[in-house]
Amino acid sequence: MDALDALHQRVSTAKLADPAPTPSQREAIFRAATRAADHALMRPWRFLVVEGAGLDQLGELFCQAARHDDPDLSEKDQDSLRRKPHRAPLILVAIARCRENPKVPVLEQQLSAGAAVQNMLNAAFAQGIGAFWRTGKMAYHPVVDEGLGLTEGEQIIGFLYLGTPVKPFHKPKPLDLNQIFTPWPPQ
Repeated sequence: MDALDALHQRVSTAKLADPAPTPSQREAIFRAATRAADHALMRPWRFLVVEGAGLDQLGELFCQAARHDDPDLSEKDQDSLRRKPHRAPLILVAIARCRENPKVPVLEQQLSAGAAVQNMLNAAFAQGIGAFWRTGKMAYHPVVDEGLGLTEGEQIIGFLYLGTPVKPFHKPKPLDLNQIFTPWPPQ
């Protein structure tokens, strides 16, 4: 797929199934992350690769976090949390690794981590792989952070779900670029 076509047509795909991306597809996705804008070459990101039994463990971690907040959490809600990681055969947990730098504020480092995720979304789409980026309550929960081994200065940017699209990609609706891009100064 042409690079501009991929950028102009990319959409998220929430219905994913096996198989997960192949090793060569993964390498292309992973390499795309490393080309994100990165002031001072800090590489302020890292990624956990979760699949197979790891999806079950992530679901249990989600339950543990939710029970921390609500010890009386219903079994139905716990089952729902256990199933969330199984929405795709592969999840990449995107983590911003922010460090002190007089020239690169924390916000820039977080944005770089987000840009790395966007690059992976684009690389997945260009290869016909379905993907969607989720955050939600579990992305900001200290029990999840601890369970995933985050250290000081690290935070989850999101969960990138990857797999085979169940349905063909839909066409994105065109946007009125004049509503988004305006000349400045006004004339």
